[in-house]
Amino acid sequence: MEFNRLFEQHSMGILVPTYNNAATLAGLLHELLSYTDRIIVVNDGSTDDTSKILTGFPKLHIVSIKKNRGKGMALRRGFEEARLLGYDQLISIDSDGQHFPDDLPSFLDCHKENPAALIIGARNMDQTSVPGKSSFGNRFSNFWFWVQTGLQLADTQSGYRLYPVRRYAKTHFFSAKFEFEIEVLVRSAWSGIPILSVPVKVYYAPVEKRVSHFRPFKDFSRISVLNTFLVIIAVVYIWPRDFFRGFNTANLKQFVKKYLVKPGEPDYIKAISVGFGVFMGILPIWGFQMLTGLALAFLFRLNKALVVLASNISFPPLIPLVIYASYLVGGLWLGKKAVSIQFSSDLTYDLVKQHLLQYVSGAVTLALVAGTSAGLIFYFLLKLFRKESASSEQ
Repeated sequence: MEFNRLFEQHSMGILVPTYNNAATLAGLLHELLSYTDRIIVVNDGSTDDTSKILTGFPKLHIVSIKKNRGKGMALRRGFEEARLLGYDQLISIDSDGQHFPDDLPSFLDCHKENPAALIIGARNMDQTSVPGKSSFGNRFSNFWFWVQTGLQLADTQSGYRLYPVRRYAKTHFFSAKFEFEIEVLVRSAWSGIPILSVPVKVYYAPVEKRVSHFRPFKDFSRISVLNTFLVIIAVVYIWPRDFFRGFNTANLKQFVKKYLVKPGEPDYIKAISVGFGVFMGILPIWGFQMLTGLALAFLFRLNKALVVLASNISFPPLIPLVIYASYLVGGLWLGKKAVSIQFSSDLTYDLVKQHLLQYVSGAVTLALVAGTSAGLIFYFLLKLFRKESASSEQ
């Protein structure tokens, strides 16, 4: 077969992770076999007729996990088996009938031109059959992937992908369930693996026939925790690493011009971004100030770099001062009920807990005043700078 020869030529195989999809599994495997027999099926503890169905496909490489451990573990196990079989590339395809094997040539064509890339089968998420929660979840995932890597992708949740599995031989992944597909994307980008997309078709069965193992609350919570963890790593390590790796005067000027100055951006947007960043930096949601600010900046189309920069007004040396100032301002609201504290000795975590109302009311007020003031000052400084620049050019 022509396609089987191409799979062999590129040291490539297909991975089918499956869990209780007996209704669609056999049909998918028959279609895949028309392209190649280099197929690994990971049966992740299925309790339906999956094991019985797989006995009818002796040519396939079957891996059976006794107890269901999650899609991430199934993919990771498939990666290990692929390397043992000598595969350098692996195309994963879901077994629930969403993906079409006749899109495999698109992956092969893209791989020929980009042999080192991770390739994602980007679905058309605007079609009417796509569930609303899937469309929202994809946009949510795309946004956080952009925050973590600086890259923009149309579909970060598609399970139809070509993985350069040989590149992951020394990578120790920690995710076990659906969130693994986010982790592997982000860590691939951090490792310098190019990430590309090819358009693919997608089929969503009617609601009454649709089989989904995604648990909205549990899995969304796990994904949110993972995204928070990855953002922290990006801010603390990846961004500084990448900045200093390519640091030189020209790059610094280019960074400032592209992300901070933005010549085509109105001054009022820059000023609002600075003011909003200061507001978020003081707002009493410690640990989530920058993340929340960045998400809202994306939503309201503000200057993300300026928002992040200004939100760092609460960096460690200034945190006690911000909390102390919040107490003082909160005292104006509470009047006689206000607590008088000393900055040097009485400012403790227990004190904040005991007098939360004074702190929160003061912090919100201080955030509004400081954010508005910073925005106005920055706006007038921009106008002054532009006026002086215009005068010097005349």
